[in-house]
Amino acid sequence: MLADACGVTNGNLLYYFGSKDNLVIEATAYGMAKVEDDFMEQAPTSFADIERFLREMPALTAKLHGAKYRFMYQVYASPKYREHGKAFFNGVNVRYRKYAEQLSGKLGLPVELIQGMTYLFVRACVHFALFEDEDYLQLQLNAIRASLRAIVSGRGEEETR
Repeated sequence: MLADACGVTNGNLLYYFGSKDNLVIEATAYGMAKVEDDFMEQAPTSFADIERFLREMPALTAKLHGAKYRFMYQVYASPKYREHGKAFFNGVNVRYRKYAEQLSGKLGLPVELIQGMTYLFVRACVHFALFEDEDYLQLQLNAIRASLRAIVSGRGEEETR
């Protein structure tokens, strides 16, 4: 089916990727890169826009990418592909750092804080996409919101000093 969708023969597809395993690895990495790109296209453009992002992204991510998340976790949880999963998630660390650096000036928040909150938020979105667990999602979102309120409150105190 994949070869047909690509307009090539099975032999051409396997020749290009070298093996079925490489095809699975590359398809998984591509799918997750697409998810990250879509996520960043919706990223907040200002501090005030963070709430929109928190409100909209979990449902949007579940709708658009739930199947990709299930595929990725099935692949990377398999002992056969575990090392590829480790490599992928090491790349996530690098990419999230770059995303945080891109957003820092727009949001007026430190890079380290954005990077850490990104992990929390993405994990909450993935969990919601996989299990539709509204309680878990809301706990994570409330932790992010409380952190942001504390930051805003701290900024107000610093400005009055």
